[in-house]
Amino acid sequence: MTLNGQELKEIQEQGAPKPSWQKALDYAMDKRGTPYVWGGTTKRGYDCSGLMLRAYESAGIDLPRTAAQQYSAFSRKISWKNLKPGDLVFFSGLGHVGMISRPGHMVHSPRTGDVVKEEKLSAWRRQAFVGAVRPDPAGVKLTTHLAKLRQAPAPVMPTATL
Repeated sequence: MTLNGQELKEIQEQGAPKPSWQKALDYAMDKRGTPYVWGGTTKRGYDCSGLMLRAYESAGIDLPRTAAQQYSAFSRKISWKNLKPGDLVFFSGLGHVGMISRPGHMVHSPRTGDVVKEEKLSAWRRQAFVGAVRPDPAGVKLTTHLAKLRQAPAPVMPTATL
């Protein structure tokens, strides 16, 4: 039996595990139509960072809760011209986050009264762009570890007595 190129590609893809970003993107895209709920992190409703939190959690990557914390969780930032699907994009002083779904588009949970949706990145979004990150397990673990060290009380130092 001879396979054509498309058939061979399909067989290869079936055996290869999905990358984390693809799992996260599939999760977020599957939630389109779910209502925006401020502070929401469940199928009843999501806010912007709650959607990203659950999407990457489904891919085995733990993110912090808020958009600002998610941005700060990674030292490597991605420029507008280097965005790829799965990247988290941040806007308006870190007050909003979405995920690149395909070139020039993002999936996000926009605001009260709206739903999770995919939309084109507009000129207005470009102007409000703060930065982007490409989530990976190592980046979050390192940042979480450093944050815990900063919050820990200072070690007790021995004092000399005369």
